[in-house]
Amino acid sequence: MNDYNVIFDMDGVIFDSERALYDCWVEVAREHGYDLDLVRETYIKCIGTNNNQTTQIYEDAFLPILGPEGCRDFWDESNSLHKERYKDGLFPIKPGVKEILEYLHGTGIKIGIASSSRKETVERQIGVAGLSHYFDGIVGGDAVKISKPNPEIYLLACSEFGFEPEKTFAIEDSFNGIRAAKAAGMRPIMVPDMIPADEEMRSLSERIFTDLTETMGYFRTL
Repeated sequence: MNDYNVIFDMDGVIFDSERALYDCWVEVAREHGYDLDLVRETYIKCIGTNNNQTTQIYEDAFLPILGPEGCRDFWDESNSLHKERYKDGLFPIKPGVKEILEYLHGTGIKIGIASSSRKETVERQIGVAGLSHYFDGIVGGDAVKISKPNPEIYLLACSEFGFEPEKTFAIEDSFNGIRAAKAAGMRPIMVPDMIPADEEMRSLSERIFTDLTETMGYFRTL
C-alpha cells in the first residue's frame, strides 16, 4: 500500500462551483452597470475563504460604492440566481474527479475533504454527486475560526482523520489553499481553476497539474 493520504479541497477542485458563482456575480453586475473589473478582483480574493471572510471581503469592496441597500441587493440577487441555476448543489463535476477517486479508493489510500464551505454543504453536494463513499472524513470551514490561508483547517483535518501532514497531499486550486497546506507541513498539489499559478505557487507547490487526470498519473508513479 502506498504510504500517503490525500485531502481534497472541494470548490474548484471537485466541482466547477467557483466559476458557477462568479458567472452569477458577473451577470447581475452587468445588468446594473457595475464595474466588472472590481467584481472579478473581489471575487478572486474570496476564493478559498470561509463564509465570514467572504462576506467581509465583499462588503469592504462594495459597501462604499453601493451603500448598504445596494450592497445587500447585489448579494441577494447573485445568490438567488445561483440557487435557481444550481438547485440542490448540482454543480458540474470537474474532469477526472471520479477516475482519481476510484483509483485512490481502490488502492486503499485514505481520502478526506477540507473545504472552506460549511460541512453540511459539503456533505450535501458530495452526496448529490454520488461521491460520499470515497471519503474517510470531511472538515468544513465552519469548524475553524480562521480560514485558509491559515493552516488551521488542514491541521484539524489531519488530526481528525489520523493523517500525518508530511505524508498527506493536499489538492488545491486556490492560492490561499496552497498557502494553508504548505504552512500545515503537507505536500501541496495545485490544479489551478480560475487563477493560473504564479511564481509563489510554483515555489510552494510540490507539483502543478492542469487537471485531475494528470494528477492521477503522478500518483500512479509513487
